[in-house]
Amino acid sequence: MTRVIIIGYMGAGKTTVGKQLAKELKIPFYDIDWYIETRMRKTVKQIFDERGEEGFRRIEHNMLHEVAEFENVIISCGGGTPCFFDNMDYMNQQGDTIYLKAEPDILHKHLQMGKGVRPLLLNKTPEEVRLFIREQLEKREPFYMKAKHVIDVNLMDTYDKIQICVEKIKEIIDRNEEMDH
Repeated sequence: MTRVIIIGYMGAGKTTVGKQLAKELKIPFYDIDWYIETRMRKTVKQIFDERGEEGFRRIEHNMLHEVAEFENVIISCGGGTPCFFDNMDYMNQQGDTIYLKAEPDILHKHLQMGKGVRPLLLNKTPEEVRLFIREQLEKREPFYMKAKHVIDVNLMDTYDKIQICVEKIKEIIDRNEEMDH
């Protein structure tokens, strides 16, 4: 059984890598934020606005526990998911956790290119965003580093480099399957 849970800061490429990995392994891909939006019939931003961060994190925790029970699945978590409740320990029990690690400046660049609405970055100047990323990454890094595997994605800016990251994760899965037999 394959269960890979991809974590990292927003803009690290969790969804991009997760989708590609799932496609190659021919198994389902779930992005926790999309899963929440589908189940709640509201955007993450609407949930944040209505229930605050604490209310959102509680929903996120419950949905994580739902999705992480699925077999043969690739899961991409929101940037904050590992940092609340016992989420990180739980994810480590459920499958292979992969931290896509990137420097703050790289994340900033990726987020500038991204088209999605990031509730935590709204109404911030580029300099405020850069500082925010740096400060949040400092707080979240101890949680992220609990992942079973860390992959440096600082240079993941082309399709070929995304593919290299996908191949690294497939090697991890293969090694673990060999150990299980």
